[in-house]
Amino acid sequence: MTQSDFVPFGTFNLLSEGVVSYQSPSNIALVKYWGKHGEQLPQNTSLSFTLSNCFTKTRLSFKQKSDTSNKVRFKVLLDDKEEPSFVPKIKKFFNRIEKYLPFINNYDFRIETSNSFPHSSGIASSASGMSALAACLMEMEKILRPEISKEYLINKTSFLARLGSGSACRSLEGPLVVWGKHPDVEGSSDLFGVSYQGEVHKNFKNYQDTVLLVDKGEKQVSSTIGHNLMHDHAYAQARFRQANTNLSKLLSVLKSGDQDAFIKIIESEALTLHAMMMTSHPYFILMKPNTLEIINDLWNYRDQTGSKVCFTLDAGANVHVLYPENEIKDIHNFIDQKLSKYCQNGHYINDNVGSGAKKL
Repeated sequence: MTQSDFVPFGTFNLLSEGVVSYQSPSNIALVKYWGKHGEQLPQNTSLSFTLSNCFTKTRLSFKQKSDTSNKVRFKVLLDDKEEPSFVPKIKKFFNRIEKYLPFINNYDFRIETSNSFPHSSGIASSASGMSALAACLMEMEKILRPEISKEYLINKTSFLARLGSGSACRSLEGPLVVWGKHPDVEGSSDLFGVSYQGEVHKNFKNYQDTVLLVDKGEKQVSSTIGHNLMHDHAYAQARFRQANTNLSKLLSVLKSGDQDAFIKIIESEALTLHAMMMTSHPYFILMKPNTLEIINDLWNYRDQTGSKVCFTLDAGANVHVLYPENEIKDIHNFIDQKLSKYCQNGHYINDNVGSGAKKL
């Protein structure tokens, strides 16, 4: 599919008013996307686990305008309270998607959203939030154009979500999603995420992810600024090549079931992401002392027990602890007894891979 395929033609039979609701999860990248070009397009391919328990619920109410204004109007609420800080991002999103959903200018919207995790927890809510909103808007298009296919619906939803937040395009399906054109993944695209359909060994089924909340504050640097730092980065091109090579290696590992090779790729990807931030101009250190304490304790535990637990990181201080389903009891004990002390107020979230967004 090309970008022009998502521009509808003809007229819509508009509804006077209605409500649609969706729930969409966050995701955690295994191979990281860092650096973009054009309008929210990735510089390298990424692969992620879709999560299950960390999600956003969005209720979108729409009512046809009584005036001739051709500007999108909306009100946004978080946990039943107006949230002005969300307005600029959503306004930019509506501006970007107007040509793909031209009917939105005919409505006033009320966006009511809530997260299954505290908004200030340090877990990025943009992926779950923007994917849930995109899913609601595409449900509107489906009502107005019932002839659209299931494939078109999911691809366009991911395409729109990407225009709100790059990683949001990976939250709509699961358990593994690829975003970015890659020769080893049939149907992959820079325009939207696709569910990975290749062979996955039983070792990597029903994977677990416990999010250790080291720092619940706002990000030290926004994702937009972080991605922009890659434009003139001395190591950018080498990093993009490395990520695409790592994705090829990881697909082979997922097929073979080699958990040790999985660990090496996943942890290397996490540390490389932070290395790119530490070597950019301006430079940032996003890890906290407790992040490093967790990593070292986890490495020691793995050496002593032979566990297949590993870690990954987003662009922040929190640690995602990844482990196979058959280690749940042992890892939960390890986290509770050893790692929770490094978390702010001892808080962490137990999660697992999921299947993506769902209509409510």
